[in-house]
Amino acid sequence: MARVFRWLLRIFLGLVGLGLAGLVLVYWLAARSLPDYDKTHQVAGVSGPVEIVRNNNNVPHIFAENDADVFFGLGFAHAQDRLWQMMMMRRTAQGRLSEMFGPRTVKADELMRRLDIYNLARQSVEALDAETRAALEAYAAGVNAWLQEVNREALGRGAPEFFLFSNRIAPWQPADSIALAKLMALQLTGQFRQEILLARTSLMLPPERVRDLLPEVPGSGIAELPEYSSLFPGLPKYAAVQELPPDPLFPLPPPGQAGASNAWAAAPSRSASGGTLLANDPHLPFSAPSPWYLARLELSTGGVIGGTIPGIPAVLVGRSDRLGWGLTTAWVDDQDLFIEKLNPDNPDEVLTPEGYRPLRTRASIIQVRGQPPRTITLRWSENGPLLPADQFGLSAVTPPGHAVSLAWTGLSPEDTSLAFALKLMRAGTIAEAIAAGEPFVAPAQNLVLADRETIAMKTIGVVPRRLAQSQTKGRLPAPGWIDTNRWQGRMNYASNPEFVSPAGGILGNTNNKIVDRPFPLNLSYTWGDSQRIQRWRKLMQNREVHTRESFIEAQLDTVSYTARSLLPLVARDLWFTGEPAPEGTPERLRQQALQMLADWNGDMNEHLPEPLIYAAWMRALQERLIRDDLGPLARAFPRVEPLFIERVFRDIDGASAWCDIVQSVPKESCTDIARIALDEALVWIGENYGTALESLRWGDAHEARQDHPVLGEVPILRWFVNIRQSTSGGDNTLNRGLTSGRDPEPFINIQGAGYRGVYDFADPDSSVFIISTGQSGHPLSRFYDDLGELWRRGEYIPMSLDPGLARAAAVGITRLEPLR
Repeated sequence: MARVFRWLLRIFLGLVGLGLAGLVLVYWLAARSLPDYDKTHQVAGVSGPVEIVRNNNNVPHIFAENDADVFFGLGFAHAQDRLWQMMMMRRTAQGRLSEMFGPRTVKADELMRRLDIYNLARQSVEALDAETRAALEAYAAGVNAWLQEVNREALGRGAPEFFLFSNRIAPWQPADSIALAKLMALQLTGQFRQEILLARTSLMLPPERVRDLLPEVPGSGIAELPEYSSLFPGLPKYAAVQELPPDPLFPLPPPGQAGASNAWAAAPSRSASGGTLLANDPHLPFSAPSPWYLARLELSTGGVIGGTIPGIPAVLVGRSDRLGWGLTTAWVDDQDLFIEKLNPDNPDEVLTPEGYRPLRTRASIIQVRGQPPRTITLRWSENGPLLPADQFGLSAVTPPGHAVSLAWTGLSPEDTSLAFALKLMRAGTIAEAIAAGEPFVAPAQNLVLADRETIAMKTIGVVPRRLAQSQTKGRLPAPGWIDTNRWQGRMNYASNPEFVSPAGGILGNTNNKIVDRPFPLNLSYTWGDSQRIQRWRKLMQNREVHTRESFIEAQLDTVSYTARSLLPLVARDLWFTGEPAPEGTPERLRQQALQMLADWNGDMNEHLPEPLIYAAWMRALQERLIRDDLGPLARAFPRVEPLFIERVFRDIDGASAWCDIVQSVPKESCTDIARIALDEALVWIGENYGTALESLRWGDAHEARQDHPVLGEVPILRWFVNIRQSTSGGDNTLNRGLTSGRDPEPFINIQGAGYRGVYDFADPDSSVFIISTGQSGHPLSRFYDDLGELWRRGEYIPMSLDPGLARAAAVGITRLEPLR
C-alpha cells in the first residue's frame, strides 16, 4: 500500500512538474513577441535614420529626415504593438475570417464579399494623388519591415494569438489601409438598418404610432410618407426573421451602436486664457485593445500628435502647434436600400427604368476552416450590391420575387478619404483644413477645428443627391426600377454645412441635428442624439469664459438631462402618494424608491443607487408600452427612446394610447403602467442585486466591457485579456456609456469615449489626451491596460510636442537605420 501511495505521489508531482513546465513554455513563447523598444534595427525601405522615442506612457514620438520615413516609422510602431489587431481588421475587410474561425464567421465573410470592400479599396489606390500614395507605400513598408524582423529573429510570431491561429501573414499593401478606412466607415453608419426597422414597424402600426416610436429629431414625423405596405402589397404584417446573436467578430455592430461622439470648441473671446480651446471624444464599441493608438509624427510641416487607428497612417483626431481637429459622426443619410424586381424568367436580371437588365455577377469562394469551401455568387444591380436576404431582417420587408440592393457612398471605387487625412495633418489654418475635406468620401463627419485665432465646424463626406419626387425620401426601402427613387450623383461640397467664427464664440456637436433643410436638401431624418446636446448647451452657457479644466469637466459630465426631464413627467402622479405600507412589502419598496429618485439630481455616478433604479424603471416602462403592440419586434428597441416616453406621457397626438394594453379588457392609464413598471423593475433589481436599495451601485451593473474579440470568451484566458471597469454615465450623458439593452445584463457599458482629448492653444503643450486601455495589444505587456485605470478615473496624460519631454522619461528609443 505504501508503495502504491509513493508511486501515486510521484505521478502527481510529475504531472504538476509537467504542468508547470508547460506553463513556463507557454509564457516564454508568448513573451517572445513582446517588442524590445530600446533597440536598433537595420531595415530596407528607409532613406535615412528614424527614431521612435516612446515616452513613459509608451506613446511613440517619431522623428526622421523626411515624411516618407516618418510614415515608415509609424507603420513599424503600429505593427510592433497591434499586429494581431491590424491583421484581424484586414481579414474582416477581405471577408476571410472563416479561414481562421470556421463556420462561426461565414455570415460575416459573405456580407463583406458582397459589399466587395477590399476590391474597391484596391481600385481606390489609383485615384489617390502621388503624395498620399507615397505615404501609404512608406507606411506599408514599415509594417513589412517589422514582419521581417519577427521572422528573422523568431519573435514569437509577432503576437501570442498567432500560436492559436494561422500565422500566415501576407505583406501589408497600400490598399489594406484604404480597406480598413472603408471598414470603419461601414461601422460608423447605420442608416440602412434604420430603413429596415422603420419598414418593419410601419407594417405593424398606423403612421401616427410609428411617429411616436421613431420620431424625427426634431420634426413633424413621417406621416407624409406612403405606408410601406402600399409600396409592396402582400407583405405580411409581421414576419419572423432569423436574428444572428451578437458576435464581436461580425463587422457591423448591433443596431443603435453606429458612430457617436462629442466635439466642441471655444474662440479666444470665450476662453479665460485668451487662446482657442477644443475638446473631442469619439465613441466606438469597446474592445481590448482599444481601436485607438496614440502617436506623434514629426512631419516636414511640423509635429502632429493625437489618436491614430492601427493600419491607417494618419493622426485622425489631434493637433499640431497651429491647428486642432476633432470628429463627430454627422449621421448623414448616405445609405439607401432598393427593392429590385427579379425577372420571373431569368433571376439574373432585374427591372430598371429601361426594362430588365442583367445583374453584374462574380463567383467568390469562402474558405472555411474544418469544412469544405463555400462558393457564393456576388450580384450587383445598377443601384449597388445585392445583400444577403437572411441578414438584418431583410426577409421581412422583401416581397417574393424581389431582392434588396444597397446604395452607399462608401462603395466608391475612387475613395480618396485618406488623402483628406494626410492633407489635414499638414494644414495650418482653418481655411486649409476645410479645403482638405473636399476629397473625403465616407463616413460623413463633422470636422470641428480650432487654430490660434478662431474656431469652425464643417460637415465633410459625400451627400447623395436625391430627387424631390422620391417615393420614400430615403427613409424606407424604395422600388429600384423607378428613376425618381434613384440617386442622381452627389451634392456639391460647398453645400455641406459650415460654421466659421460663430458670433457666440462656442460651437459643438453631439451627433445632434445641425441644420433644418427641406427634402431633398436635408442631410438626414435620423440623428444620433437629442439629449446630450441639451446638457452640453447648459454647461457651455453657464460660464462666460471657459478653460481647459471646464472642457475636461464637460467631457466627464455624468448628469443625465434625460433623467431630469423624464422622471418628473412619468412620476408626477406617483410622488409622495399611496397608503402607508409596512416594511418588506412591495408598496413600501416602491415608496422608498420614489423618495430616493425625488431627492436625486440625475447624476449617473457609478457609486449611487438611483441610476440603477431609474434605468431599470424606464426600461421596464418602455417594454410594457410597446410589447403588446409589437410582439417579438419589441426586441428591436432594446434601449429607452426618451422622445417616445415624452410623447406618451405628454399625450402628443394621442400617444397616450400606448398606455392601454390592447390585449386586456380594462383600460389602463399611463399612471397605472408607470406604477406597474416600477414594481417590475424593483423585482428585477431584487433578483439580481438585492432589495437593500441604499446599497445598490450603478457601477456594478454598468461595467465597461473591453473584451478581447477572439480570446475574450475562452475560459481562463479571458481573465488575462479582458479589461473590465466599473463606470459612471449612461446612454444620454456627455460622458457616454452606451448600455447593451440585452438580457441578462442590459446595463453593461459597451461603447463610449475610447479617446479623449482637450487642446488649449494658449499653451498647446498643456493639452491632454487618453485612451481607454493601453498602447500595446500584447496581454503580457505592462502597457496593455495601464491607461485604462486613468481613463476610468477621468484622468489624462500630457499631449506635448516637446521632444525633450518625450526623451526625458522614455521607456525606450527604437532606431531604424537603412540596411547596409
